Amino acid sequence: MPVSRPVPRYPGVTTTTTRPPLPIDSREQLVYLLTQACELEQGVLCEYLFALYSLKRDPHCQEGLSAEQAAQVTRWGQTLSQIAVQEMLHLTLATNLLTAVGATPHFHRPNFPISCRWYPPDVRIALAPFGEAALRHFLYLERPDHIDVEDADAFAAACECRPLTATPTTMMAAPQDYSTVGHLYRSIEHGFSRLVERYGEAGVFFGPPHAQATRQLLGWPELVTVTDLASAKAAIATIVEQGEGTCGDWREAHFGRLAGILDEFLAATQADPGFSPAWPARPAYVRRPPDQPQAVVIGDPLTARVADLFDAAHQTMLQALCRLWVRSGDDDAGGTGDGEAATLAGIAIELMASVLRPLRSALVILPLGPDNPGELAGPAFFMVHPSQFILPHREAAWKVIAQRLGEIADACAELQHEPGLATITAGQIAQLEPTVRGLAAQLSRSGETAERTSGA
Repeated sequence: MPVSRPVPRYPGVTTTTTRPPLPIDSREQLVYLLTQACELEQGVLCEYLFALYSLKRDPHCQEGLSAEQAAQVTRWGQTLSQIAVQEMLHLTLATNLLTAVGATPHFHRPNFPISCRWYPPDVRIALAPFGEAALRHFLYLERPDHIDVEDADAFAAACECRPLTATPTTMMAAPQDYSTVGHLYRSIEHGFSRLVERYGEAGVFFGPPHAQATRQLLGWPELVTVTDLASAKAAIATIVEQGEGTCGDWREAHFGRLAGILDEFLAATQADPGFSPAWPARPAYVRRPPDQPQAVVIGDPLTARVADLFDAAHQTMLQALCRLWVRSGDDDAGGTGDGEAATLAGIAIELMASVLRPLRSALVILPLGPDNPGELAGPAFFMVHPSQFILPHREAAWKVIAQRLGEIADACAELQHEPGLATITAGQIAQLEPTVRGLAAQLSRSGETAERTSGA
């Protein structure tokens, strides 16, 4: 149930005034902050998903939970799932805003944990299982401008980064010191207004509208195509209001819903100190990324294969999404544009729901390895540097994605016969092969149709 009190009851809460927007006087600075927004939306989404994945929601794996506790875990999972879906909407809206000004979609980000050297010192993104630390961190990220909340100790690691300072306006974009997600978006809205005053709407919103995601395509009623200042403001308002609330009322927003979960969790653990609603999952990599020299590496060979499969499916999903936003007018010339968009969206959604979801269920109950006794693995959402998400040429893009899906299906076929997998896990992975092969076949057929149409 949403909380009804005026101020949340946890340490570190004070009220402040809303910070003024950051100065944005050029298209380059606006695009820079929009790419930061896309990175943050994707990072926060992964944080929510990791916490959701760690919950003991599978009825077959809820030993140690009473019926009441299992129902509570299920309810928390439903709330986190709803918030994660809204974060997907926010990433989609941010990408529409970015492409509306003529930029490319931005699905790249640093690997986790993301330290303050990438963002302002107060912004840290890291993966953690469901628990008090994760919930306090979520509240810190989603806090309204007028409420100061301290980050959880596990996330507020000391660093040597200096706070960003204002510099004279230059022709090149530069980092700026926003304090909250809402502060970032209010600054972006201010930047849109400044640029429209200078260049007019036609001089700002010249990205192709047909290359944006639409509510008809993805089903979100709040999803708008950004073509002018009014639609840009509407997109930003949806993001801010769902995160921190409308006009300061945060009770129905992410901030209020998460505060309610934290209260319930603290009450449950006080009533039963042994209550353990989540697996002790830890984000770990198959191999140590160059940008994370201290990252945990999976030591169990079987767990590493499952994690590698998860990463491959996740990267392919991002490739399909990225292609959705780089469709050109030429793609519509043969009447295939709408069909291409629907196919790409369908593949991305199916990979998310029918492939990544069962793989994460399998991963969080597998051991990290001998160097981490008693700990289980969690998806790290590995990001290859440099990323290769933008596939600008239609026919080549479809062949690349179809070929990759075939490789993922082959890996599923090999993995399902591994004797070390539990019966439930093996059964889940066995169902993946026909699903992925079906997606590859669908993409190949659609690509052949597009080729015939364009060549006619």
